[in-house]
Amino acid sequence: LGDVSLNPGCEKDGCLALASVLLTVQLLWGGPGMGPEDSAAERALPHLTGSFSQLAAAFPGKRKRLPGLERPPSSVLSAPRFRYYQNVCTQSYSYVWWDWPRWEREIDWMALNGINLALAFTGQEAVWQRVYLSLGLNQSEIDEYVTGPAFLAWNRMGNLHTWAGPLPLSWNLKQLYLQYRILERMRSLGMIPVLPAFAGHVPRGVLRAFPRINVTRLGSWSNFDCAYSCAYLLDPGDPMFQVIGTLFLKELIREFGTDHIYSADTFNEMSPLSSDPAYLSGVSAAVLRSMTAADPDALWLMQGWLFQNQPDFWQPAQVRALLRGVPSGRMIVLDLFAESKPVYQRTESFYGQPFIWCMLHNFGGNHGLFGMMESINRGPFDARRFPNSTLVGTGLAPEGIEQNDMVYELMSELGWHQEPLDLQQWVANYAERRYGTRNEEAASAWQLLLRSVYNCSGPCVNHNHSPLVRRPSLRMATELWYNKSDVYEAWRLLLGAAAELGASPTFRYDLVDVTRQAVQQLVSEYYLEIKQAFESRSLLELLTAGGVLLYDLLPELDSLLASDPHFLLGRWLEQARATATSDKEAELYDLNARNQVTLWGPNGNILDYANKQLGGLVLDYYRVRWSLFVSALVESLNTGTPFHQEQFNQAVFQLERGFIYNGKRYPSQPAGNTLEIARKIFLKYYPHAMRRGRAGAA
Repeated sequence: LGDVSLNPGCEKDGCLALASVLLTVQLLWGGPGMGPEDSAAERALPHLTGSFSQLAAAFPGKRKRLPGLERPPSSVLSAPRFRYYQNVCTQSYSYVWWDWPRWEREIDWMALNGINLALAFTGQEAVWQRVYLSLGLNQSEIDEYVTGPAFLAWNRMGNLHTWAGPLPLSWNLKQLYLQYRILERMRSLGMIPVLPAFAGHVPRGVLRAFPRINVTRLGSWSNFDCAYSCAYLLDPGDPMFQVIGTLFLKELIREFGTDHIYSADTFNEMSPLSSDPAYLSGVSAAVLRSMTAADPDALWLMQGWLFQNQPDFWQPAQVRALLRGVPSGRMIVLDLFAESKPVYQRTESFYGQPFIWCMLHNFGGNHGLFGMMESINRGPFDARRFPNSTLVGTGLAPEGIEQNDMVYELMSELGWHQEPLDLQQWVANYAERRYGTRNEEAASAWQLLLRSVYNCSGPCVNHNHSPLVRRPSLRMATELWYNKSDVYEAWRLLLGAAAELGASPTFRYDLVDVTRQAVQQLVSEYYLEIKQAFESRSLLELLTAGGVLLYDLLPELDSLLASDPHFLLGRWLEQARATATSDKEAELYDLNARNQVTLWGPNGNILDYANKQLGGLVLDYYRVRWSLFVSALVESLNTGTPFHQEQFNQAVFQLERGFIYNGKRYPSQPAGNTLEIARKIFLKYYPHAMRRGRAGAA
């Protein structure tokens, strides 16, 4: 069926009708992997019903926990009940500017892929606004605390405050009404929406309103100083922890209803005050207690990212204390990066707490072909067979979406199988499904991609560090995990298939994406030529390589990206501006959207973390940086003065910041013929690419 968000042939009513059929089948048969031989009790588990009240009636003795969650029966190990979707960061990297039609398509896609458990975080700032005002905070104190829209994910986890705000009240109102529709649609399709809960972080204004409150100020986060980070964390024993947490959740439930699963992350990428197990157990106990005071049937869904992000702190005693501060079965842990760095293996299956094996895959919404297909194909089944496994589901947890569709289709499909798939056969079928017909050249291209870009093994991290999207220097990483010539050959094969498949929107999208990957590799090649020419003091070679990069390759890439609606900077920016209710708001949202994909903070605090390859961004941001870099190297050779990276960084920062405030409006509709542009780039660069690409992987 392909990706609903990419496939214009999948209209709303058709997708919804098919989703309803699939969900009916799931409900009748009990969900993925279940058959008529399974017990009635197992079929009654909350696969897609979304109703804990029905569950409680079926299992009257266990109202406070999901039946069997504290130690799943053996049959569950062959049929994980949850198919989870989303990452708290996706809310900012991908969903932030979405309107209802875009949300509707996404929820339909979720239904088509059998998702039955998903985050529903939209609109919570309106509820927090009411809670803070009722506690005696004034509006300026709330405005000081909340970030701008593109950074709300980290405000919600206590990492960040103030930056790119204040948040307009109109935003809160529009998001509130959007959440009504999101929840109605998810529940109508049998999904369990996961609502936010209180994790313990509070605005500075709470200290004024309650001078005797016991709080700790955590350390700074990710290159931000305390002007924008250093969260205030309530002591778990302070009575206000329960007052605030319970008040928020009661107000949230009153507004939206509940399906009894809540998400909270207290120590996301932040070190706790103490490593004392008693303190850590107290924190987790306090979080759950604030949930159950508002909802006795509450279940806590917690990201397990903290355990692999700070392994030196989270030793066995600390992990055990945090997890066992909550009764067994009242918490589900997301093993968030399990395809690369699984935590369940070193924590005895999270010391008895249920967990979901998640594929994270993407960081920052970066573009770039990448996958760990073998690891994904084996991982969930290895987790099921792990001694005393407490696995209760599989999940998709990317930081950003709309990239590498094949990886997500594979992960979604695995929930329906009892053992790993034959990947080569699966990929052959994938190519045929994706384009609606079998084409040998396209099928061969996907096999090459499977063995190269989608075959990363070991602790791989899909965070694009290509010189194309990073601030230039003489010490840039260009190593790859695959043979570059495989991508160049796949590029050739896809172009060969264009005569037959060129009318397919998914084919044109894939051709753009593979051509983009080939050009990304070529940028690295020209960077190495520039570097070598500078180090050998060859001005002519430096000017030649720099000239090709600046005046042909990068402009051609920008034109290619501008030919497809999914690779447009203008689309991202126009979505942001369309959310506004005034010119002032539009300017704020434009700043948020531009800053996130470039500087990520006022001073490049997390520079290029959320880099994208978009038409307009390549030409006016990445190319401008490279132009200054090449000019600086040329000046160094001409004058005989050393190149100073720090001086360059200061100069290029002014250009980077200038892009954010340049006020330029970029096209939100594609222009140009994708097939012709891709073919032109191929004819120019393929011979050079294959000569260099045969050197193989570094």
